[in-house]
Amino acid sequence: MRRSRLLLVAASSMLLAACSYKPSFINEYKIDIQQGNVLTQEMVSQLKPGQTRDQVRFLLGTPLVADVFHQQRWDYVYSYRNGQTGKVESRKFAAYFDNEGRLERVGGDVVVGDAAELTAPVNRNRLVDLGSLSPEEAAKPLPPREEPGYFGRFMDMLGF
Repeated sequence: MRRSRLLLVAASSMLLAACSYKPSFINEYKIDIQQGNVLTQEMVSQLKPGQTRDQVRFLLGTPLVADVFHQQRWDYVYSYRNGQTGKVESRKFAAYFDNEGRLERVGGDVVVGDAAELTAPVNRNRLVDLGSLSPEEAAKPLPPREEPGYFGRFMDMLGF
């Protein structure tokens, strides 16, 4: 009786110890964690003094921190943790407004563009070639449409 209790205690101690041990060659998967507002230099360079809060929200997105005690300041915070290396990258950006709700100044890790960048027109059109058909391929008729199967007909009957 006493021996069985001793064996039970020893076995349960060994099982608990086995659960806490992890060999060094076993690496668990850790995900990349991205939090906050992603601000690019292009987004910040579109800011101009005198813009309204709605215009700033349209360009940068909703601020992560809108403090009750500092209503004239919006804080944009971004943090990225690499899952494999554990390296943390963080950025902070603040937009300050005057009493009328107009953008007064900005500050933080991302810099505002200079006057030449802000006034110069930027061509944002882009031509994308989706592939062109030769005249012979364009003249070919399309293959007939396949009739839906049982599941497809059932979904059509339900209205999906």
